[in-house]
Amino acid sequence: MSKYHNKKTVVDGITFHSTGEANRYCELKLMLQAKVISDLVLQPKYILQPKFRYNGKGIQAITWTADFEYTEDGVRITEDFKGYGTAEFKLRLKMFKYKYPDKTLRITRAR
Repeated sequence: MSKYHNKKTVVDGITFHSTGEANRYCELKLMLQAKVISDLVLQPKYILQPKFRYNGKGIQAITWTADFEYTEDGVRITEDFKGYGTAEFKLRLKMFKYKYPDKTLRITRAR
């Protein structure tokens, strides 16, 4: 069991970090079938800060991988499912909002 008591769950051969995230995927699949959303993408990755060199040493890029991305009512939505928001997630979220101010972000929480 993980630190935050989430349980990895497999749906359609895809491993999700939690049951809640897997359930959200199932909801989005139904919405896709009903044509409420389109262009569903899993695990879209964003570069928050590119890699660079400092004093001759390579510094890795800072990235964030959301859970889902899709189009709803003509708007591209980047969505992340969170049961618990860690300090690291909150920092990456701030960086995402700064770097991608035109993106529509939706944080979905466990119900």
